[in-house]
Order: sequence, then C-alpha cells, then structure tokens
Amino acid sequence: MQVGKAAPDFTVSDGTTTVHLAGYRGHVVLLNFWATWCEPCVEELPSLLQLHQDQPSLAILAVSVDEDPEAYASFIAQKHMDLITVRDPSESAAKLYHSDAWPETYAIDRNGIIRRKFIGPQDWTSPEIQSFLKSL
Repeated sequence: MQVGKAAPDFTVSDGTTTVHLAGYRGHVVLLNFWATWCEPCVEELPSLLQLHQDQPSLAILAVSVDEDPEAYASFIAQKHMDLITVRDPSESAAKLYHSDAWPETYAIDRNGIIRRKFIGPQDWTSPEIQSFLKSL
C-alpha cells in the first residue's frame, strides 16, 4: 500500500476482539502486522509496548497472522500485551496492504491516509519515530 493513499478499511474478528479500522478515524493509528513466531516481531515488541505507554492517545492496532489460537493467547498473556491485538490467520487485512513480511507497520493519520510504512523491526522509542508520530 502506498504512502499518501487512503488506508484500506477492514474488520477483523477473532472471537475475542474485533478491530474495524474506520472506527479509528479521527485518531492517529499505528497498524502493526506481526506474529508470535516471528523473531523480529518479538524483538520490537518491548519498544512497541513502551510507545503505547508513552503515547496513550496513539491507537496501536496489532494484527497477528498466527494460526494457532492457543499459542497466540499464551503469548499475549506472557508478554502482558495491553494494546489492541487481534488474530487474523487468513491474513485478510495484511493482504489488503500487500504485506507478507513481518513485522510491517503503517502510520495512518487522523484522516485515514497512510503517512509512512515501516518494514522490519523498529525501535518505537526512538526520538525520530516518536516525533514523527506526534506530528501526525
């Protein structure tokens, strides 16, 4: 998906959580595609959780492509993930964004426009990233 274009809307439900992207219009959204078995995803998770603490008004939507619901639930509990996460084993949302490498993250502004695409693990606590997100 291209920077400067409207973020494709989606609704994903895993029986526990439902995420509808359009419901976040008016908020800055960080849309993160990830998986529990993805080492780079696990590597960036502490800084993503710290970002969630540092910028609570930022909507972080973590869409997991995990197939195994038990492994996913166990991971969420072990890592104390207190941000919005939903399991999408069919990768329906990721396919809309043409994402097939994890992690991949999109910064979406209040008007639903993709402003930046991050490929691979990031240090979400870096001053540059935090400043960029606050500027949206």
